[in-house]
Formats: sequence, structure tokens, C-alpha cells
Amino acid sequence: MTTPTASLYSKAGKRCFDAVCAGAGLILLAPGLAVLAGIIFLTSGAPVFFRQERTGLHGKPFRIWKFRTMEVTSASSAGFITAANDDRITPFGRWLRRSKFDELPQLFNVLKGDMSLVGPRPEVPHYTRTYSRRQRDVFEVRPGITGPAANEFICEEALLARAENKEQFYVSVLLPRKLESDLAYVSGFAFNKDLKLIANTFFRLLVKSRDNGELSSPAAQPEV
Repeated sequence: MTTPTASLYSKAGKRCFDAVCAGAGLILLAPGLAVLAGIIFLTSGAPVFFRQERTGLHGKPFRIWKFRTMEVTSASSAGFITAANDDRITPFGRWLRRSKFDELPQLFNVLKGDMSLVGPRPEVPHYTRTYSRRQRDVFEVRPGITGPAANEFICEEALLARAENKEQFYVSVLLPRKLESDLAYVSGFAFNKDLKLIANTFFRLLVKSRDNGELSSPAAQPEV
């Protein structure tokens, strides 16, 4: 079993850091969030937000918040994975997804305590029900808006777009690799590492246009 780091930061500091940053972020970003919500409403109607059940701390389900990026009928009936250039995504939704601004409402999840700023990305129960006992150790910490796997696979949608069988590629290649990164995080997270992951997320987003969506191992490439 992967044992989470036993430290003052893991016991109380991480939650305090999350609450302060999420609260401050929501206040500072409120005007921008309102503008984004208004554009979504004007360009594709209501609802502005997309909510979906995910598996959180200790395996308990919660509802994640995102800005809606798909057409209303598609957003409610879409599959669990989305590839780049999916025709269900709205024009403004494409920009939101590329910039990751669609994830900003998750600051509400962080403030509430469902999530952390940094941690394993929360998955839908459809996939978490298949986790092995070892893989379920990712539930020992709160899921995060960003994290090691989120950084490593920041161009996940581009990878999926190149796969002939997207579901199979996600389940057999991407998901196991993401879990390995997140399990390593669970066993050794610390304040300085979280700060580095946050900083790296911003950096990766800035240079994302240069990322061609390649896996580090050529043997793990999807069929095209």
C-alpha cells in the first residue's frame, strides 16, 4: 500500500493552503469568471456549468464543476473521454479547453474540501471501479485541479485524437501511466513539490502549442 506523506503539511498545511488560495482565487477571478460564464450563455445558452460525478478522497463520490464546453445535448450524454477536435465541443469551448479555463470552477470544489489544488486528477466511477487495490491508493489524498499526471498528459486530448480505438488506448495505456505518476505523488508529496507542480502547470500551458501530443515512449504510441 502507498502510504501518504506523514508531515505537518499533509495533516493540516495542505488543506489550509488550498482553502486560502481557492478563496483568494475566487475573489480575484470573480470578474473574469463572470465574463466567461456570460460568453458561454450568449454563445450556447444554459447551463453555463457542467457537473459530473467523480471519485474523491477515500473513494467517496463528489460532483466536479467545470465550465460547459460541449453542446447541451452532447454534454449530458457524452462519453467519458474527449479527443481534440471532437465535433461535440462548441467553438468557445475549444478555447476554454485549450487554455484549461474550463477547470477554474473547480476552485469551488477546493474551497468546499472535495479537491485540492494539487493531487491526482479525479476520475469517473466508470473507470475507478476497475482499479486494482494498489491503484486505489490514489484515493488516500484529495484529488487535485493539477498534479503530476495532469502535467505529464496536459495534451491528453491530442493523444486520444491519434488513437484508432480511443477507449482502449485510454484504458490500456494512458490511465495506467497516469496512475503510476499519481501514486508516486501520494507517497511523497510536500509543499515545495506542490508549488513546483503549480508553476510547471502554468509553464506547460504557455508552451502547450509547441507540444505535438507525443508519449515519451515510442512503443506506447496509439495506432493511427
